[in-house]
Amino acid sequence: MTDYLVETDPGYDVERFGYNLSVEHRPEVVVPAASVDDVIAAVRHAALNGLGVAVQATGHGPSRSADGQILITTSRLDGITIDPVARTARVEAGVRGGALVRAAAEHGLAPLNGSSPEVGVVSYHLGGGLGILGRSLGWAVDHVRAIEIVTADASLRRVTATEHPDLFWALRGGGKGNFGVVTALEIDLHPITRMYGGGMHFAADTASDALRVWAEWTRTVPESMSSSVLLLRLPDRYLLHVRFAYTGSVSEGERLVRPFRELGPITDTVVEMPYSAVGTIHAEPTTPVAFHARNTMLESLDPLAIKELLRHAGPSADAPYLVELRHTGGALGRPGLVPSALGRRDGQYVLYAGAAASPAQLPELRGAFARLFTAMSPWSTGGVCVNFLSGPDISAVELATGYLPGDFDRLAAVKHAVDPHDMFRTHHGRA
Repeated sequence: MTDYLVETDPGYDVERFGYNLSVEHRPEVVVPAASVDDVIAAVRHAALNGLGVAVQATGHGPSRSADGQILITTSRLDGITIDPVARTARVEAGVRGGALVRAAAEHGLAPLNGSSPEVGVVSYHLGGGLGILGRSLGWAVDHVRAIEIVTADASLRRVTATEHPDLFWALRGGGKGNFGVVTALEIDLHPITRMYGGGMHFAADTASDALRVWAEWTRTVPESMSSSVLLLRLPDRYLLHVRFAYTGSVSEGERLVRPFRELGPITDTVVEMPYSAVGTIHAEPTTPVAFHARNTMLESLDPLAIKELLRHAGPSADAPYLVELRHTGGALGRPGLVPSALGRRDGQYVLYAGAAASPAQLPELRGAFARLFTAMSPWSTGGVCVNFLSGPDISAVELATGYLPGDFDRLAAVKHAVDPHDMFRTHHGRA
């Protein structure tokens, strides 16, 4: 390796930190990779010295500390190549969602991106990719055509449905830093230029009604309408934020969101917009923070479920966390054309709870999480949304619930085949 950082070097601290500070890495060596050759050299060095390898692009989904290991940061691998005829993009490992959205928009196309423009495209896809338009287009992982990966033998492989098919299956839905260093993806793009989208905020006095309306409304909306709800207690007030993304006509979109406008939201940003403005719908924070979260998939959201959720996270509760509900179903519930590790696709909603917390606050937060998810367990499928898992508390048992029976064992078998000495050990679930 030619360019690397150790603890005494200027820039070491800046390089090792990502967005989620709940896991603090103190690696033996940090490699700011500027090319695939840098990645190959780092992996070769790790193999020769018996070191583990961790990978970090944006740091949104850390799992275990990379203490004493090599940490490869990929933010400098930021190339994007659009093929407007084939409607594909080749995206390098450091590209963020917003950059890809803007590049595709220049050709009248759109990726199946997530809600945050700051999340890394590669890790988002490898985790499954619950996209803004997922109900109509499915999981982002189903739109991956090829993967370029440096494996533990320090070789660069191109992985597709016909080249290394077992690894292609495993990487799509189970491949966040587990099988090697993914340096690029080739993905599908879609001919979408505009949408009817935005959000409405409701104050405490209308929040419960808005949540009940949303739960009933989601049972009948078309697949072309995706939506989510955020329940949030701020220091001075309580807010409920309903977010919409609709690819049909503006007039039909206006009709669909009318029940919410009739409730009297205190803000309303739902308008026809260019798809390139998709990141404004959720408007998620970008400041690094130590964030902890849990999630589960819900099979239904009936009036009793709403009542129980409001008891724990409604306006009259004092929840130490935010809660988000994302409407799934539609194409998200159907299998992809090429099978992937993301085979479990049941449930109609993702229930997600998260909060920033210091180490001293963690016991209280974990207890609050446990009470919420225990209370909501009668409506849970028993599974998790793998894409939303992050932080050091994730166990192999919890992770396994995100997969079909037998698939977690299959992932472990693929892992053993391509990384028999567990070089890539800083990953979810220790498969």
